[in-house]
Amino acid sequence: MAHRWKNTLNDMDVTPEAAFLNRRQMIAGVAAGVGLSLAAQRARAEALEPNEWGDITTYNNYYEFGTDKGDPARNARMLTVRPWTVTIDGLVDRPGDYAFDEIMAQMTIEERLYRFRCVEAWSMVVPWNGFELADLLSLAGVQSGAKYVAFETLLRPDEMPGVRYPVLDWPYVEGLRLDEAMHPLTIMATGIYGRDIPNQNGAPLRLVVPWKYGFKSIKSVVRITLTEKEPPTSWNKANAREYGFYSNVNPQVDHPRWSQATERQIGGGLFSARVPTLMFNGYGEEVAGLYAGMDLKRNF
Repeated sequence: MAHRWKNTLNDMDVTPEAAFLNRRQMIAGVAAGVGLSLAAQRARAEALEPNEWGDITTYNNYYEFGTDKGDPARNARMLTVRPWTVTIDGLVDRPGDYAFDEIMAQMTIEERLYRFRCVEAWSMVVPWNGFELADLLSLAGVQSGAKYVAFETLLRPDEMPGVRYPVLDWPYVEGLRLDEAMHPLTIMATGIYGRDIPNQNGAPLRLVVPWKYGFKSIKSVVRITLTEKEPPTSWNKANAREYGFYSNVNPQVDHPRWSQATERQIGGGLFSARVPTLMFNGYGEEVAGLYAGMDLKRNF
């Protein structure tokens, strides 16, 4: 199933970091209506360039290592990521513990330049390396009764100082509908800029779902469970009024404490203007069909 999504970059498929910063741009699908003209939406998409390594690796939410944006970079060095095993269970034909290296040996690693939009109304552009989640699920064999995919983050208190505090009900858990999980945009990221993914960004294996708010892209995954019922998710359990199960980027649905109509682009400078948020984070052409007939203001 690899290479089902074609990233229409305007340069080589693989380039050094310096070339990324100076030359590469992504031509993305035109977003569903958010008050921008068609030409303006296309211009916005074509203007994208990846953030610098320092932006991506020092401005993070990973509450297991602290709630300040700089805490993960300071504290995640304590995390041991080798060896690593992912348990895949539930409604699958081949349940079991899958070693990270064995998974990697059977996956096709691709480069994906994606927008990343946080629910806190900031954004960046990240050049991920990884493989389609659909390929990993196919490796385990999805059974016909499966409708959802549940994910669980590592819980290791001696290496994760943030879990000493009841910010959330640990371990961190997330979930997707099966069709969302099998979509070619949904990947398991293993790297950034062609390097191994840093601990603070979710090493060694994290989910990336680019049309959803960033907290859906669960980090340091240790368990994937196929289930018939909608799984619980950490932020929804903590505050269902503010964080829905779907958490699609939708500029028309405000967070109860702030607007989602615009976003602050990390790396743009202290006085850079906020920019309009795109429906589905600019991936509406690819994913809007998943939600046909749904009221996205109620099913947020």
